[in-house]
Amino acid sequence: MSPTSPRAASTALLTDHYELTMLQAALASGEADRRCVFEAFARRLPDGRRYGVVAGTGRVLEALEEFRFGDDELRFLSDREVVDRRTVDWLADYRFSGDVSGYAEGECYFPQSPVLVVESTFAEGVILETLVLSILNHDTAIASAASRMTTAAVGRPCIEMGSRRTHEEAAVAAARAAYVAGFDATSNLEAGRRYGVPTTGTAAHAFTLLYDSEKEAFTAQVESLGRGTTLLVDTYDVRTAVALAIDIAGPELGAVRLDSGDLLIQATEVRAQLDAAGNTDTRIIVTSDLDEYAIAGLAAGPVSGYGVGTALVTGSGAPTASMVYKLVQREDSSGLMQGVAKKSKDKASVGGRKWALRRLDDSGVARAEVIGIGEHPHDDGNDRPLMVDLVRAGEVVAHPDIHEARARHEASRAELPRAAAQLSRGEPVIPTLYEKD
Repeated sequence: MSPTSPRAASTALLTDHYELTMLQAALASGEADRRCVFEAFARRLPDGRRYGVVAGTGRVLEALEEFRFGDDELRFLSDREVVDRRTVDWLADYRFSGDVSGYAEGECYFPQSPVLVVESTFAEGVILETLVLSILNHDTAIASAASRMTTAAVGRPCIEMGSRRTHEEAAVAAARAAYVAGFDATSNLEAGRRYGVPTTGTAAHAFTLLYDSEKEAFTAQVESLGRGTTLLVDTYDVRTAVALAIDIAGPELGAVRLDSGDLLIQATEVRAQLDAAGNTDTRIIVTSDLDEYAIAGLAAGPVSGYGVGTALVTGSGAPTASMVYKLVQREDSSGLMQGVAKKSKDKASVGGRKWALRRLDDSGVARAEVIGIGEHPHDDGNDRPLMVDLVRAGEVVAHPDIHEARARHEASRAELPRAAAQLSRGEPVIPTLYEKD
């Protein structure tokens, strides 16, 4: 947890009813203490996506530290008769004592990648399922969309500004995930306080409409925030507003923002107007329902940066990463660990504890995601291991820093084949191979 974060409330009831009824039945049958391995992974990427981005790992670890059943939680379970007295008593003493490993936050992933591996008793691990998936599915979806957007932006800064388009806590998580995947800043102040994401913002149309004239509004903003501020110029007439902005702030005007209309045409016209007046350093920021395709379409225009809201916080068409949390190995009656797997049509899983590495060619370009079952896959000399320790014997041993995760994502994305940057529909940019293959 960030040093600036307030102590969080218990996360124990951020779960599904059936996690605890499974626990109750396992306790009653005597099987609850069997050693088990659970894995979180995605069977496939969202339709047409070339890669995914792991995000939320740090939030999972924060939530795990707060996964305690206090008096209020236990009273609720008893009063509602969710589980029996024996189970309530077991939960009162619950402390996760197992191990967790997985992909480092910011890492790219592919179908079947063992993003998170939980090794514990059945009882300790099974009740974490909903909590783990609710965080990973949301944050990973946002980061995966954000990565496509920052790729399309080709180095131009992107600002996350989707707080008003999602749940208030989802907004904070989305801002964090977007920053990991390359966004430069957020409009959300709580994300700045809680996670250290840079924040930014100036004024909306309401500020301009408050005044009797646009000139008065711009003057008030410049006098308060300085000439380097960003003025929103499409409340009335763009050309008139840009002329006013230049007159009031002069060549030191930081930026103008366009939020409606044909952004490419308007940006081109505004750039010409600014340059003709000597405002060659004034930037042009565009907003208005942008997604990765719109950003790519503006690549040829004189745009300095993008503000993205709705499309980002909804995963740009893929609001979940579709990760699952499956039991893949358990202790058998003789004390040996045995792989287990579902055989269900379209939902089959692969049994056995997994390890993963990224196979690189001589140029350092990724060629495959290689997964070993029951043992580490063979490193052919220049491959990169992907699994890191997160929790050991119940103690969190990794404290993911979002700035480190951001740098990790940049490096991970850079080693993918060039086709990863394509926005056209296609298969994952590298295959997933099991060592036995």
